[in-house]
Amino acid sequence: MLLIFLAAMLHFSVARPVVRSIRSAHEFDRLLNKHATETGLPVVVDFYSDGCGPCRMMAPIFKKVAADYADKAVFVKVDTNAQHELSSRYQIRSLPTFQWFIGGKRSDEAKGGIGEGPLRQMTDKAIRQAEIENVQLELEHLMTYFSEVNPEKTAADVENVYNKCVEMNKKGSRCQGSAANNLVRKLRKKYKKSPKTTALFSAEAKKVKESSDTKPTQKSKPKEKPSTGPNLHLATKEQLQEELEKRLDEERDAQVENETDEEEEALDDHYSWVPGPFPERVTIVGGGPAGLAAAVYAARAGLTPLVIAPSMGGQLQGKGVDVENYPGLHNVTGPAVISAMRKQAAFFGTVFEEDMVTKIDASQRPLRVFTNATGAIETHSIIVATGADSKWLGIEGEYDLRGGGVSSCATCDGFLYSGKHVLVVGGGDAAAEDAMHLARFAKVTVIHRRDAFRASKVLADRVKNHPNIKIKWNTVVDKIVGKAIEQTEGEDVDLDNVAKVVTGAVLRGVESEELHEINCDAVFIAIGHIPNTAFLQGVVDFDPEHNGYVQTVGQSTKTSVAGIFAAGDVSDAVYRQAITSAGSGAAAALDAERWLSEEGLGNEAAEFEAELLAEIMDNSSDHAEAGSGYNAYEDAGGRMSGMKETVTSEL
Repeated sequence: MLLIFLAAMLHFSVARPVVRSIRSAHEFDRLLNKHATETGLPVVVDFYSDGCGPCRMMAPIFKKVAADYADKAVFVKVDTNAQHELSSRYQIRSLPTFQWFIGGKRSDEAKGGIGEGPLRQMTDKAIRQAEIENVQLELEHLMTYFSEVNPEKTAADVENVYNKCVEMNKKGSRCQGSAANNLVRKLRKKYKKSPKTTALFSAEAKKVKESSDTKPTQKSKPKEKPSTGPNLHLATKEQLQEELEKRLDEERDAQVENETDEEEEALDDHYSWVPGPFPERVTIVGGGPAGLAAAVYAARAGLTPLVIAPSMGGQLQGKGVDVENYPGLHNVTGPAVISAMRKQAAFFGTVFEEDMVTKIDASQRPLRVFTNATGAIETHSIIVATGADSKWLGIEGEYDLRGGGVSSCATCDGFLYSGKHVLVVGGGDAAAEDAMHLARFAKVTVIHRRDAFRASKVLADRVKNHPNIKIKWNTVVDKIVGKAIEQTEGEDVDLDNVAKVVTGAVLRGVESEELHEINCDAVFIAIGHIPNTAFLQGVVDFDPEHNGYVQTVGQSTKTSVAGIFAAGDVSDAVYRQAITSAGSGAAAALDAERWLSEEGLGNEAAEFEAELLAEIMDNSSDHAEAGSGYNAYEDAGGRMSGMKETVTSEL
């Protein structure tokens, strides 16, 4: 009980989130300025949206990295749907976008679900750069230095050198940061000796400033005494505005102290996998409807399935519009459906490992599943439910402008183009759903290569009748056009990686072959998906009529390899719906359960425990017959009142 109490107290003592949620542009500017002038810590920013699948995938990873680097960097998150000013200022055109700031200036950027490794690498890079720039060169030390290496330099000459360093710094009246480092480097090269430098921010100052960043001090409520400031009715408009901002800042700092991480709730809906001494009975690869339906059925059968998948949850996770074609669901979005499925699977005993599978070894038994981070996992059966990835057009400008207006996720990136003109390429259900989602806040033109939609009639009619949607039939996109982004004043320019944004597209008529250019701010590709089955090449047989799809035996989910089953979009080239994927996931779990029973592969852990217990009991009986059994009560000082003298006499 004492340990539980201490754990609870520890939880409340660290309740302040490691990732701060930014509520206004003013708060963000104040935070950047604070760490640029008082702590020198780099600031890592996650620009995200709640409806973005990759954003949800990266959220727990971002929090984990933030916790590991708590004393070396500052981590914040910005909801692009709420903070339009910041999204526009930093030209966020793809989600999630991660940016690193050093000294108040943006130093680096990464887009998409980059994963934990690159996030750590770029954070380490920012920390090293901040440490390098944590230096200042004082005029006094520069005077002493020149008196030793070049006494002919006059004080005026030394001051002139120092002032040039100050001017390069653009931060005030000190020679510091990269300007100081450049000066020291040049002096060392010329005189073979470096001047003395000091740290700009001390470790003690960082700790003090970091704690005061979110924790209001008692001095914020001083004892009443005669006011030295102006009365409110005598204050100017500027003074009133300044006082208002000060009080709002104090209130916001107090709120941060009591904030909890929103991601905690998302992380609590599943159980983490703990490796054991025996192979898993069922391992499910994929976290979409097929994988989670299989998990529910396998868990209810007592198989304790392991689900290996990133937390983004497949295509359904990125569905921003309501799911209308799944029985029993009404006014609920894709992410909510996936969350409910995970909770249900976890309730019945499913365990989860957030990782990506790289290959499967079926050359030996038990089977082995290899992942990016976890390594090799032994298992008796595998259900493959990895879904499919978006197809791309493969045209000029498409790859170069990804993250700059070219996207396959309207739910993730669409809101960034509010009030602008966007293109949607495709004619199926996915394209229709993307067009309907984008039409809520943007002007949409659908580009389709045929003269009729392949989408369901309900969706097709909605697109045709929507006032914000135009359709260009019998048309394809030949090229996507873009331009370089103008750099913000004071930012470092990376000539090797100049950021570009979409400005238009070149369209071609299918019948006429005529080309014409159309202006737009983004192009969303929705031309279908490719099954995620590359890691199964050489392991199982594929459908010869449908490239990339796994071939199953008859009407079952069995593949060409005993113990490996396929469910969802990896084997369904016809329907490709969430509900059919869930149905095939349930079928795969039933097939796997039957196969395990036929092969005599039961609960090895329980069987081992039963055998061990039986062996112990047998040994105990043998000792009892010999009269040499261990008497636990003898250690207590002989015969004890009310207790049997030997354990064997009870048996």
